[in-house]
Amino acid sequence: MAAAQDLPQGTDAHAQSGGEKGVHDSEQGIAEVFIDPKLEARVMSKFDMFLMPQMALLVIIAYLDRSNIGNAKTFGFEAGLGLSGNQFGNLSTLFYPTYVAFEIPWVMAVKRWGANAVLAIITVGWSIITLGSGFIHTYEQGIAVRLLLGAFESGLFPCLTFVISTVYSREQQAKRVAVLYGAIALSGAFGGLIAYGIQLMGERAGLAAWRWLFIIEGAVSLVLGIALWATLPRDSTRAWFLNPDEKELMLRRSQRDAAYKGDDKFSYKYIIQAFREPIIYIAAVGMFCSSFPLFGFGTFLPTIIMGLGYNSLQANYLSTPVYIFACIVLIFVAWLSDRLKRRGIVAMLVPISVLSGYAIAIGTANSGAGLFAMFLIAAGVYPFNTIVLTWVTNNLPNEHVRSVGIPLLISIANMSGIASSQIYPSKDAPRYIMGNSVSLGTEAVALLAVCVLYVLLRRKNAQASRKSDGTPEFTYFL
Repeated sequence: MAAAQDLPQGTDAHAQSGGEKGVHDSEQGIAEVFIDPKLEARVMSKFDMFLMPQMALLVIIAYLDRSNIGNAKTFGFEAGLGLSGNQFGNLSTLFYPTYVAFEIPWVMAVKRWGANAVLAIITVGWSIITLGSGFIHTYEQGIAVRLLLGAFESGLFPCLTFVISTVYSREQQAKRVAVLYGAIALSGAFGGLIAYGIQLMGERAGLAAWRWLFIIEGAVSLVLGIALWATLPRDSTRAWFLNPDEKELMLRRSQRDAAYKGDDKFSYKYIIQAFREPIIYIAAVGMFCSSFPLFGFGTFLPTIIMGLGYNSLQANYLSTPVYIFACIVLIFVAWLSDRLKRRGIVAMLVPISVLSGYAIAIGTANSGAGLFAMFLIAAGVYPFNTIVLTWVTNNLPNEHVRSVGIPLLISIANMSGIASSQIYPSKDAPRYIMGNSVSLGTEAVALLAVCVLYVLLRRKNAQASRKSDGTPEFTYFL
């Protein structure tokens, strides 16, 4: 999205445009931009109306196409490909190497060519691959489609997070990032229902039900991907649904919210700045560890529920209320974080439910208690990553640094997918003690990481002093 730009030369310091005005303090050398709050609220409402639903829908179909392999497993995917041993776990794992490798290039492409073009290419690419997955017959073909799927889907989440960071102020971002994670949870709910329906439909046209799962979901997302080119805005200052005054307001607003003002031209110094930022690596440790339960939960929830004593049909439809509950809790936590204007405290509280859930799942074989534990886990895994990702985004200084820093953070976190897909081997059925124990331990480390990050940011703010030119130091968002 468009970065903050300097005011055009010759612009009067007290000129007003679209309900806002700029004031220049000659002594301090600080350009302050004042914006009509009513006009600003109207513009943000337009982005909420036209942008966020598209983002949510994108995430839903992406995670349906990514995680449907877990649903397909419950009704014949392994037998259909003749898989043996841990080959299914390997297919889950091989999604992540290309996923991690391509995240940064995709986000930099959005910065260069715009959100609509890049996200349309990403969506069409993974949709064709998903559809094609319904026609594979061998383990080797499965490897190929999973690697390709990871390469295309890798750009979605960091690109959307980056776009949110260019549109909304720091205090407004948690709720919008929560929409993305809420969409992940909803995709799990829809995925269970869709898989349940397709499983009941059985074989059609000589194709097994699990094949139709890939074909139908891939075809739906392909149509959406083609439409995105026209329906998504290229950037925040040229969105098709804004009038000229509103576009001008977005340009002024980016100036107001920018932590550092400077040249909009790209420089490699921003890449270096992102790679040298310690908060990214501390947060990455937390998100890497929390992603073990997040990815394991998303891929293997139907399998885990079957291990509690339910059959495959029950496992698919029982996952739906778990994800709906996760969505409700996520919305509340994100709202609370924005309301309190605090990220760290909230991030330190939400892992408690995850730790409690895995402790119950490990400690008892009771099916009712085990299902209750799934609700506890769902209540924490999605809010944690939402808050931490938003927290880091709030504390990266400008769009160029964010265009590298956001995918860098997410790519490190997503490396856990390589290992998390291996911690629920079939031999550990029915209770999967190892997988649940690993998830419990990594969530504890994630909690420790955000505690360290909170202490570091508090110390940075305490040590902040005014720069030599009189402008205030960047204040870190706690």
